[in-house]
Amino acid sequence: MEIAIMLEGQNGLNWSNWQRFARVVEDLGFAGLYRSDHFTNAEPPNQDSLELWVALTWLASHTQRIEFGPLVSPVSFRHPAMLVRMASAVDDLSGGRLTFGVGAGWQDREHQMYSFDLLGIDDRFARFEEALQIMHRLLKQADPVTFEGEYYQFHEAVLLPRPQRPGGPPILIGGKGPKRTLPLVARYADEWNGVFMKPTHYAELNTQLDTLLHQHNRPPNSVRRSLMTGLAFGRDDAEARRRLSYYGASDPAELLPRGIIFGTASAVQDQLGAFAEAGVQRIMLQWLDLDDIDGLEALAQTVL
Repeated sequence: MEIAIMLEGQNGLNWSNWQRFARVVEDLGFAGLYRSDHFTNAEPPNQDSLELWVALTWLASHTQRIEFGPLVSPVSFRHPAMLVRMASAVDDLSGGRLTFGVGAGWQDREHQMYSFDLLGIDDRFARFEEALQIMHRLLKQADPVTFEGEYYQFHEAVLLPRPQRPGGPPILIGGKGPKRTLPLVARYADEWNGVFMKPTHYAELNTQLDTLLHQHNRPPNSVRRSLMTGLAFGRDDAEARRRLSYYGASDPAELLPRGIIFGTASAVQDQLGAFAEAGVQRIMLQWLDLDDIDGLEALAQTVL
């Protein structure tokens, strides 16, 4: 199982710490660096939130090895025509290292603050599916795309220049909903990214996804399986316990139902092994302290 790092972009991310993390993650040997796409944090006070696609453009041309991408970029912020054009260009710039994570949007506060229409849950997912259809067609086929939907209307639209990678950057859909998310993954995604769940739950949804893929005449290995989850890692038990506060917990047992990894190196290794057995091929570990480079180095040295 590959190990990557995930940063919450809305929790104080700026150019200084983004550039520092990019270099450190690449130098330490992690598989990738991912980040959320939010305009602001869910609760005040407001913090720095470096614009996602500008940040990824810098990353594409200032790293050589790591894979990267948004977890995830909402279609409620950006029109799918702009999203797919940016994703294709950034992927080409990086030499084919972008994973194109997209989502429906969820955070009420930022949509109200910046005049984005989040929509109710049913309409939100209907809009998301229309956007997925359009972006999937633009990436996968060279023919002009015409689409008449409730939310989007395209007329002989083309994506030029064509992506250098056949089919463009892989589309990632994140989430754990069996009724909405997994069926969308089976139809449109190249990667499923589960979010905050126990290994047993992941294994159940993984099996369900195999069944859905079979129904769409897609082999199971056509979709990569990944997971984003929290991490309370410490070089000793006291340090690990101090990090419980990141997740509003006072006891490690409170983290288990949420699939958050806790402990020193040996405990982290055991929990990673359980996720690997559940079918996770790449895990994105949420690193919440943007000032703690020493802790990230310790994680790489003792676990990676």
